[in-house]
Amino acid sequence: MKVCIVSDSHDNRALLATAVHDAKSRGAEVVLHCGDVIAPTTLRGLPPIGLPVHVIHGNNTGDLVNMHALMKTFPDTIHYHGQDAVLEMAGRRIFLVHYPHYASAMALTGDYDLVCCGHDHRFLVEQIKTIKDTETTLVNPGTVGGIGKPPTYVIGDLEKMEFEIHSVPTEHPVINNTDPVTPHK
Repeated sequence: MKVCIVSDSHDNRALLATAVHDAKSRGAEVVLHCGDVIAPTTLRGLPPIGLPVHVIHGNNTGDLVNMHALMKTFPDTIHYHGQDAVLEMAGRRIFLVHYPHYASAMALTGDYDLVCCGHDHRFLVEQIKTIKDTETTLVNPGTVGGIGKPPTYVIGDLEKMEFEIHSVPTEHPVINNTDPVTPHK
């Protein structure tokens, strides 16, 4: 199973949608978003691409009420987990968190095969030696929103535990017309 790992979209819906579309064309089956979406409407361009999205918030939480409303609007696509998430995919245990220092600590536990983070907008893929004398892969995809650095994302193959950093194609960004989320009553 291939995953698309993104973080720090910071309201840039065109670059986020472009990255996910590009990742899908490379075989990605699911999106892991490591936080700092900001406005939930940023995610509205993803359901038409057809991949499930697991998202956490970061230090820029945005509108949490509307994030929950968006999740209810797209229950089969948008999965909002709050501060962090523990997921199991393709026989792998995955931990998502926004902060790199928190991610490094969780990787050291040896409880996860993959730990993903964001926050500092610096892409990184490294093996962490754990306290259980195993290794955990730590991935920071950089900033898909291109904040202060070129926009990047990561494609990961969970069977092979191989991860590649990709630049987001910026020549022809995917533009999706989206409406703001209306909260459910």
